[in-house]
Amino acid sequence: MAKIAIIGAGSLVFGKTLMADFLSTPALAGSEYRLMALSHKRLDKMHTFVRRMIKDNGVDATVTATTDRRKALAGADYVVVMLQAGGVDQFQADYEIPLKYGVDQCIGDTLNPGGIFRALRHIPALLEITQDMQELCPNAMLFNYANPMAICCWALGRVSGLQFVGLCHGVQTTMDLIASYTGEPKEKIDFVAAGINHMAWFLKLERDGRDLYPTLKANFEKPGFYVNEKVRAEVMRHFGYFMTESTGHLSEYLPYFRKNKKALDLYCDEPAFGGETGAYYKYCRMLADKFTAMDPLSIESTKLGPRSAEYCSHIIEAKETGNIFRLNGNIRNDGYITNLPNGCCVEVPIYVDRMGLHPTVIGNLPPQCAALNMTNVLVQGLTVEAHFQGDPELIVQAAALDPLTSSVLTLHEIRLMTAEMLEAQRAYLPQFAGRQVRAVPAIKVPKNVKRQEVPVDPALAIANRFGKLAQA
Repeated sequence: MAKIAIIGAGSLVFGKTLMADFLSTPALAGSEYRLMALSHKRLDKMHTFVRRMIKDNGVDATVTATTDRRKALAGADYVVVMLQAGGVDQFQADYEIPLKYGVDQCIGDTLNPGGIFRALRHIPALLEITQDMQELCPNAMLFNYANPMAICCWALGRVSGLQFVGLCHGVQTTMDLIASYTGEPKEKIDFVAAGINHMAWFLKLERDGRDLYPTLKANFEKPGFYVNEKVRAEVMRHFGYFMTESTGHLSEYLPYFRKNKKALDLYCDEPAFGGETGAYYKYCRMLADKFTAMDPLSIESTKLGPRSAEYCSHIIEAKETGNIFRLNGNIRNDGYITNLPNGCCVEVPIYVDRMGLHPTVIGNLPPQCAALNMTNVLVQGLTVEAHFQGDPELIVQAAALDPLTSSVLTLHEIRLMTAEMLEAQRAYLPQFAGRQVRAVPAIKVPKNVKRQEVPVDPALAIANRFGKLAQA
């Protein structure tokens, strides 16, 4: 009889999905669910709907609702976190301020300026939860669904003794696509996927020991396949491996696909596949406006069906029963991927049983895959350091290393953008209280400026000599 605390239960769509999964799991019969949110506005709607699901399906379960986090956590066995600090209004700043400067984000919740600031809003909230857990439920396992997954889990990995895993559905949903692209049944495909969240690589794809990569690669040379997955297809064609994320996500994590109109028109011109400007913010704003006008749960069926693709209920089931379950999860890198930094967040295969989580040691990723991951890991690490040190300069430097941002903005522009975003979101960034981005004014050099006499760099002298020879 598990005690499960759900922090952020005002998430009507995702909360409903997870609760339906839990209530559809026979091994969780008799469990207690504690729904917690900061206000009753959506919490009460979710509470009412879950009670209806329990009653209409004859499930043995109890559910309570509270705005008191400590009450929800007291004695819990499992803690599910799916918060969004600042809601859609702060997400608007994540999207609109960078766009004003020329950074065209599609999703903006994982990397880029939007992902950096979302992380800086979420880390304080997550660490407050873990502090309460250490006092009230020190043996509980935390499941993090808050994005940006890798940055948030990197910060969670600094909490001593915390059992946690970050959960995403990128691997399992991409496997649905791979099955269709190779013409093989999903359940017959053996695979190994590893890397970082939203940029994990399918290192092996096999059926009965037969490599499926030749089929996958051959099919993506066909326009009808390629048009569905332009960004992922290009990355695979040039780097050799298929990746877990969609056009919209992946186009943001690399410098090749959104840096100018030519790139956007070439790779992100298919609205049906999610590459358009501001796609996720616009979707979230639409839902927020719609849910203000009506209660979506009022028209949802309470009938329980097969469980969703989400891992959470399966992990708790394995932990409660001892039946082994395999997933891909996000954890602290303690030697699991040896050519990514220790202490960062990696996404690797994990086995779960009654004894807990058992991550798989992958070893080295292919060097080109590790190199692409590192372009994101460096941004993640600086963002985590920015939080723990409370230093706005590290936010500037994280943004300056971001692959998309650095492909379109100068350092001076990045500094101005970061300063504006920090001021717009101060209410959710207590770790930077009283601190500002340092002003570094641009230096204007007149065309007729007299150069300061300095010793000539030998390398420059050689270059000048060859330049004069070439002109002659």
